[in-house]
Amino acid sequence: MTTTAAPTASNSDIHSIDRKPPALQLVVGGVQHVAAMYAGVVAPPLIIGSAVGLSGGQLSLLISASLFTAGLATLLQTLGVWRFGARLPLVNGVTFANVAPVMAIVQQHGPQNALGVVYGATLVGAALMVLAAPFFSRLTRFFPPLVTGTVITLIGVSLLPVAVNWISEQQDSAEPHGILLAAITLLAVLAFNRFLPGFWSRIALLLGLVVGTLIAWPLGEVDTSTFRGAPAFGVASPFHFGSPAFDIAAIVSMAIVMIVIMAESTADMLALGEVVGRPTEQRTLADGLRADGVATAVSTVFGGFACTAFAQNVGLVALTRMFSRYVVAACGAILVLLGLFPVAGGVVALVPQPVLGGAGLVLFGSVAVSGIRTLATAAFDRPANVTIVAAALGVGIIPIAAPEFYAHFPSAVRTVLDSGISAGCVVAVVLNLVFGTRRERTPATGS
Repeated sequence: MTTTAAPTASNSDIHSIDRKPPALQLVVGGVQHVAAMYAGVVAPPLIIGSAVGLSGGQLSLLISASLFTAGLATLLQTLGVWRFGARLPLVNGVTFANVAPVMAIVQQHGPQNALGVVYGATLVGAALMVLAAPFFSRLTRFFPPLVTGTVITLIGVSLLPVAVNWISEQQDSAEPHGILLAAITLLAVLAFNRFLPGFWSRIALLLGLVVGTLIAWPLGEVDTSTFRGAPAFGVASPFHFGSPAFDIAAIVSMAIVMIVIMAESTADMLALGEVVGRPTEQRTLADGLRADGVATAVSTVFGGFACTAFAQNVGLVALTRMFSRYVVAACGAILVLLGLFPVAGGVVALVPQPVLGGAGLVLFGSVAVSGIRTLATAAFDRPANVTIVAAALGVGIIPIAAPEFYAHFPSAVRTVLDSGISAGCVVAVVLNLVFGTRRERTPATGS
């Protein structure tokens, strides 16, 4: 008598998101994601910590807390626990959306009391995010390809000035050596991506960063002071920077920020679905938004701030074609280690800003290309569709071209308008509802 073995899923039956690459690819791919988002995740705590007058040691702890909680948030999003986590290759971390309302709270309550008020408002906002996740996820019908393509394009375009500022090192004009380092890094990334085989071409960005840093070192452009002064081990204890205090105005302001974060996270998850070829479902959106809320609450406890998906890492997924969520989970594990061992984080911080900027140009540009690819599926033979996209892109680019354009508006309104992504998203959704056909008001579905 013969027996028949139970059928097993072949590798081809497993979506590329759920495949587990070899250990070396996991680690190297994870490091590449860390390199892409490191500057973005440390900048908000650096700005906020400086504004409230934290000492060097306290500021180091605040940054470590942000790295640690970003790692936990990324692990939750990629691996998932029950109904928490999108289980997508999604990197999470502290968002720049925090900065403007936090600065307003600092101005109103003073540096000594501000962080406690911020933490209280953020905890309430995190709870609201978890509760609102299933309702917000139902809004996917407002995000057909016409809208998502516009928003994804705006995500890429809004990130490009970040790369430019890295090249100029936050100055009005860039130094010639900074432009040279950025150009060398950019050319290295392009060459590696074009000529290296297989896996090596997929880590072209990381290899380009290494080349740029090695060239910058003898030129004196690599700052080792952060590495030398970092403690070997340390993480902030719960509410180390202040116990939560609850202020109605601050809570309302932070609630608006949470809505903006949910809109941006929704756009990022929809964009990622387009990139990996698996449309993001309503349940996935709800699980991802719940994870954002939980991650924000945990981040607040350890001294961090509100968390959201990082669009630059969506661009990295598109650029490298490494779709496995386990690669991004490896990034989360590395971030946790960097948060626990600040001296290790100092190594990542060695990469000069112009080198990051050179890599960022192609990285962020690839996000915009993903949006253009999505827009290509829309029916542009209808003049109304051209007008919808044109108006949304125009409004979305205003805060990118003129950051102080809405300076005289109330802070609550500026929270939405100062984000080109949020402003453009609102315009695209509203105009599509008013002028779009039934087909364009409905998101495309996939198998």
